[in-house]
Amino acid sequence: MGKHVQGLSTRAIHGTTLKDAHGSPHVPIYNTTTFAFPSTAELLDVVDGRKAGSLYTRYGLNPSIFALEETLAALESAEAAWAFCSGMAAETALFLTHGRDGVVCIGDAYGGTLELLSAQLPLLGIKTHCILGNELGKLDALLADGARLVFFETPTNPTLELIDIRAISLVAHKYGAKVAVDNTFASPVNQRPLELGADFVVHSATKYLGGHSDLTAGALMGRKDDLMPVWNWRKNLGSMIAPETASLLSRSLRTLVVRVRQQNTAAQAVAEAMNKHPKIARVYYPGLADFPGHALAQEQMHGFGGMLSIEVRGTGADATRVADALRLFALAPSLGGAESLVTQPCTTTHHGLTPEERQRRGISDAMLRLSVGLEDAADLIADLEQALST
Repeated sequence: MGKHVQGLSTRAIHGTTLKDAHGSPHVPIYNTTTFAFPSTAELLDVVDGRKAGSLYTRYGLNPSIFALEETLAALESAEAAWAFCSGMAAETALFLTHGRDGVVCIGDAYGGTLELLSAQLPLLGIKTHCILGNELGKLDALLADGARLVFFETPTNPTLELIDIRAISLVAHKYGAKVAVDNTFASPVNQRPLELGADFVVHSATKYLGGHSDLTAGALMGRKDDLMPVWNWRKNLGSMIAPETASLLSRSLRTLVVRVRQQNTAAQAVAEAMNKHPKIARVYYPGLADFPGHALAQEQMHGFGGMLSIEVRGTGADATRVADALRLFALAPSLGGAESLVTQPCTTTHHGLTPEERQRRGISDAMLRLSVGLEDAADLIADLEQALST
């Protein structure tokens, strides 16, 4: 018989091998900034990497952070994981480590990511190329020209476009390039990119991994040899997660699977209801049979997620009126929490893009992005229906 592989719910709860000396089922919060040693020889064993151990929290050598990172790695079927103070910090360290020969970003992405790629990284001499999902014919030429990191979200923000992880990884690896997938929208419950050939997975852990809108964090997972060069960037950029946040995130991961599966179910119901509504021009959700990426979603995802976007019939002002009339959906950026949220991308996540660039990416002013929480789906549908009737 082959070795038994634990299920995702079990990994979310028992993903760390660290044990508390006093019998607590969870590693406690170590607010300690520095750790003492009984001898210089034992200190040097940790400093030089001969032995694992706690040393200095800004380096990430802290039990609360160790426990979190073990669980994060287990959830994404990764050899290792690094935790960060935010998702943008994780992306920045990744780009500075593995993107110095050029980064290719495919498809839509979070506005902050696009700004980092288009405005900040070029100041450091890093070539960046942003192509749309329908421009994949350009990928070979960019890789042949020397780009060595391919980055994309799938599903994308906010159009929920699906990008084929396995296919892109095969192309990139042919040129010796690495592939990083932002898995924030899907979460490891619905998609595990490393199992499909990607080299890195990045998360804004603020979203589904945190799940309660009460922490800000990021994570990067992959092979240990690929992650080790990132370690010094994280250390010296000062982008380490705090022990308190690490402990809070570890707490959240224990309920990740049940939360996301419930959000999948509710989002599917909301998407189907909105797909039939006369005042909705279009629904963007991978779980709909008529969605362009549905077949690929069925192939590479285990669930369709809690995120969807709707396009209101009319203008951006009409969409604003709908957003303002909602009562259960809170008008706020971010996503993945227990409470449902609505945001108009042209006013928040993609406000920094020009109207022309938003149009090129298919992000209309009449689009609303919905993060479906843990409320009853019938109540969320009723809220949308009353707002659309105003």
